[in-house]
Amino acid sequence: MTGFLIALLSGALMSVQGVFNTRVTKTTGMWVSNGWVQFSAFLLCAVAWLIAGRDSVGALWKVEPRYVLLGGVIGAGITWTVIKSMASLGPAKAALLIVISQLIVAYVIELLGLFGVDKEPLEIRKIIGMSIALIGVAIFQWK
Repeated sequence: MTGFLIALLSGALMSVQGVFNTRVTKTTGMWVSNGWVQFSAFLLCAVAWLIAGRDSVGALWKVEPRYVLLGGVIGAGITWTVIKSMASLGPAKAALLIVISQLIVAYVIELLGLFGVDKEPLEIRKIIGMSIALIGVAIFQWK
């Protein structure tokens, strides 16, 4: 149940963050806004590390495979795409499409066993669920 609640909180925070970042971008520009998002996240993580952790930063050099260290680069791309999509589609449509995209890509990663994830078998019920979600997008977009 905890994971479920955290996932709901994550989705809510992502939507609020997208709106905030889009507003900041209108005043500062894309890369200043994106840089601020990444820098302020870094500062928060540094403070949290000082208070709660102190895990070895040097352990980063032991991470294998190395490409997984690109999460921060992907994070900057996520910030950019969320800002652009919310600015052009509005928060609700953008969030809906973002979530559907996340679901489809995550399922493909599981099906193919990409990036070290355990490979899962194709399940028709999951395909039906994603199809229903896509129909929901169409209904949501319908005017």
